[in-house]
Amino acid sequence: MPLQPPDVAAPVPPRRAHALTRSDGTVVDDPWYWLREREDPAVRTHLEAENAHTERLFAPLESLVDTLFTGIKGRIIETDASVPVLDDGWLYYRRTVEGQQYAIQCRRPAPAGVTDPGDLPDSHRLPVDPNDPPADEVVLLDSNVEAEGHPYFSLGVFAISRDHRLAVVGVDTDGGEVLRLSVRDLTTGETIEEVSDRATYGCVWFDDNETFLYLVPDEAWRPFQVWRHRIGSPAGSDELVMEEPDERFWMGLGRTRSETYVEIALGTKVVDEVHLIPAGEPTALPRCVVPRSLGVEASVEHRGELLYVVTNRDGATDFKLCTMPVDDPDPARWTDLVPHRPGVRLEGADVFRDHLVLSERTGGRTQVRLCDPDTGEGALLTFDEDVYTAGLGTVTSFDARTLRLGYGSLTTPSQVLDLDTASGERRLLKQQEVRGGYDRDRFATFRTWARSHDGAEVPVSVVHRADVALDGTAPCLVYAYGAYEASMDPVFSSARLELLERGVVFAIAHVRGGGEMGRTWYEQGRMQHKANTFHDLVACVEHLVATGAADPARVAVRGGSAGGLTVGASLNLRPELFAAAVAEVPFVDVITTMSDPTIPLTITEYDEWGDPGDPDVQRVMATYSPYDNVRPGPYPALYVTAGLNDPRVQYWEPAKWVARLREATTSGRPIVLETELEAGHGGRSGRYDAMRDEAKVLAFVLAALDVVPLDVVPLDVTDVTAG
Repeated sequence: MPLQPPDVAAPVPPRRAHALTRSDGTVVDDPWYWLREREDPAVRTHLEAENAHTERLFAPLESLVDTLFTGIKGRIIETDASVPVLDDGWLYYRRTVEGQQYAIQCRRPAPAGVTDPGDLPDSHRLPVDPNDPPADEVVLLDSNVEAEGHPYFSLGVFAISRDHRLAVVGVDTDGGEVLRLSVRDLTTGETIEEVSDRATYGCVWFDDNETFLYLVPDEAWRPFQVWRHRIGSPAGSDELVMEEPDERFWMGLGRTRSETYVEIALGTKVVDEVHLIPAGEPTALPRCVVPRSLGVEASVEHRGELLYVVTNRDGATDFKLCTMPVDDPDPARWTDLVPHRPGVRLEGADVFRDHLVLSERTGGRTQVRLCDPDTGEGALLTFDEDVYTAGLGTVTSFDARTLRLGYGSLTTPSQVLDLDTASGERRLLKQQEVRGGYDRDRFATFRTWARSHDGAEVPVSVVHRADVALDGTAPCLVYAYGAYEASMDPVFSSARLELLERGVVFAIAHVRGGGEMGRTWYEQGRMQHKANTFHDLVACVEHLVATGAADPARVAVRGGSAGGLTVGASLNLRPELFAAAVAEVPFVDVITTMSDPTIPLTITEYDEWGDPGDPDVQRVMATYSPYDNVRPGPYPALYVTAGLNDPRVQYWEPAKWVARLREATTSGRPIVLETELEAGHGGRSGRYDAMRDEAKVLAFVLAALDVVPLDVVPLDVTDVTAG
């Protein structure tokens, strides 16, 4: 059935005059500014009223949502296990059980003397039978048990000591992404110490198996302190190792792959600084090996007497790989190992004793290069498909001769492979199983290019059922992001089959601001160039229509967080171009948010969006900020989501935006808001809850695009295939 507005009026939050003075002296009235007062009972009342209104919209779609949920769930293997990872004589893996929301962390002993995954027998190299777990399996942590009594649960830290006896466990139970940190005995399963009730992601052990570092966020949710904890130390005796007062910098923790050093990394979007501590010296002070220098980014690995540095120094826009002596990490002694190659973005270098793996992208595609760590020379790994996603998987041993790879495409379910570096042989260990008789040959995928307003060629990845004619009659859903140099690579989704089977064409618009085409692609879609992102999305939709891949009257667009900004700004540019839009936790109130340093992440985001305290920056923001640019026009049907506990995009941004859109739209199409009142940025945490949320999104899109038939797509759940 076509999407219909609810039969009762949408809730209208009362207007309250609130004058905001911009940095250029402009005074604007923000009548819904008061929605940010989360302690005001009227705010909760309004959000609940919005949720009730959304429920009324979905009421006629209830059977469709149920059908889609059944289809999504019916295509996955609910009782499943991951490929085991070999780590110092143990095999670590995760299992899921039908009917349970969360994963179970497990391990079992590896055969004695085996140090390389390639030497494991199949009984240990391949995933365990999840319906009959091995007798020697040890359950380390069952998140289903941990989540009991909590409406939300996320395991944010699970860091195992080097002797595999203890684990630091960090959990989030409200979606606010602040973790409660404790230490668990992996033999008994007992919690032996409570460490902190205010930590964040990141934890690393020293070699003594008694000392570890963890991160603490400031009030703006920025990791700004590194603390040292020693097992058995008195409460309150943890030591502050490092604090970063500059509010632009974010801190992170890790270990070099060689396991020789613990690493403390500090960075903004445009500057990095790296400190190392010998892993065998838990009380040693950090030593700076990469000092901060304006515009210089760097990440560090270690091998022998050298540090390996991926950096953009000396004008290496797409980055290069340098080496420098461990004992004299002077930038003046950096030596190019893999020089800068314009157009080939070097995203990472994984350094092993005998191998160097480069993660690259060029022409909108990922690629993996296996090299000699002494010379930097090597060859690309080749794959059969033209449009795909590939990368290095989890490998724990510095001495590994067998490397793990991940691979997939819009039509190929995700694969886990082992690569024998000596012979070049690849072995498929696991491919995502798809229930319901999935046949890859029934679907087609291709890459096309759209010309944007300034002549830039924008890649678009497309997938559709092969028998769907691309003659301008097919409904189309376009996904876009476009920020932080994050790449939306083409990967398989079994849930997406619910759209494809019903004849919907799916496309990913690889707009500027993302990293699909290298660093320049990112630079052309940020700060003063941000408008390119939105023009690119419009150009991609116009191209899909012009080439027959989309019915001009049945195009939907979807994006979340910064992708929600892309959606919102594009709707303001061309509201008539879209029949429907889904904006999940959208960042849409750009100027007001970025003008308030008390909001989490604002200052660290200046290098992405700019500081509106600068009138020139604010004038650029004023041209695209979705909330500030809503104008009377035929806006499409919109499904907007928010999270009350979201630290990344505050709930009031989508709430204000929806209120303004409803006043402005002339189309009569419904605009609804759904706020998760017990969750954050990622929505509800359980896997079945996430499936139902996805079913709602897909039902909204199908109904808004008037896709028929909306009844059950035949699904034979007795048939299981890997595609």
